[in-house]
Amino acid sequence: MLKLNVPEMTCGHCASIVTKALRSIDPQARIDIDLETKNVVVTSSADAGALGAALQEAGYPGTPA
Repeated sequence: MLKLNVPEMTCGHCASIVTKALRSIDPQARIDIDLETKNVVVTSSADAGALGAALQEAGYPGTPA
């Protein structure tokens, strides 16, 4: 499980882009997004670095929460 704070994520559209970026690494990942706290919890067997890199590339860098 990876929990990230994504400060640039402010709306449903942002959440959609974040989800798409994470699913590009692991299509089976469980992704829970809380827009109020700007936190994303990813349950995945994929490498955390690869997930973080996908968010960075999508323009939504995350930091450990």
